[in-house]
Amino acid sequence: MPKNLVEDKILSIDIGGTYIKGTILNEAGEMKMGYHTVETPYLPGDQKLLEAIRKLVIDFPSFNKVSIGFPGFVKNGIVFSAPSIAPDKWRNINLQQIIEDEFNCPVRIVNDADMQGLGVITGLGFEILITLGTGLGSAMYMNGNLLPHLELSQHPIGQGFIYDNYIGKKVFEDLGKTIWNQRVEEVLNIIKTVFNYDHLYIGGGNSRFITLDLDDNITLVSNEDGIKGGAALWRKPSSVEIPLEANF
Repeated sequence: MPKNLVEDKILSIDIGGTYIKGTILNEAGEMKMGYHTVETPYLPGDQKLLEAIRKLVIDFPSFNKVSIGFPGFVKNGIVFSAPSIAPDKWRNINLQQIIEDEFNCPVRIVNDADMQGLGVITGLGFEILITLGTGLGSAMYMNGNLLPHLELSQHPIGQGFIYDNYIGKKVFEDLGKTIWNQRVEEVLNIIKTVFNYDHLYIGGGNSRFITLDLDDNITLVSNEDGIKGGAALWRKPSSVEIPLEANF
């Protein structure tokens, strides 16, 4: 590498309902260290979240860019909603600016499922990623390009139910693995019928509890794979399009 070029060291952070995970990536998305975790604060606003991120990275090596996957609706670095962590505390919060001011380097923020999918997709055809955790996350891609984000988690699935409270963490804890799997199977059938995807990826902490026989074009992916999507946010437009203006 020429001496006048500095290799990107990207702090990649995945904010979940239970844990915040982080690692350092190079431009290719290769992890330069194992990822670390801290607990997500209870009902965090922006300052509590910032404190948790500070705690997460206190012993990290240096970095010159930051990528964040946030569990909510994000446009141009501004968070408009965060239904799974603190629905009343995230309206028009410029999280990108807050993080840039904290670390004095460029920051890119997208929905957490959007970022995770960028770390696992092939870039061929219509691909969807869903995450099964505190609630349901979702992201869609066409030939490797990120499509405008849809909050599928908030869409009604039946009387009194949205996806979040139909197959979310609380349902798993209250009703058990068998009923939860039955509900996941129902949701997968709906997604298959509605979207007719080429490939579906399933991530999130509760994906490990799936006992269903999955179609050949469905793949289970790990959080470790997903956090690598933080590097894709910084690739040239021909590699990945982030349609932020169409994201609201």
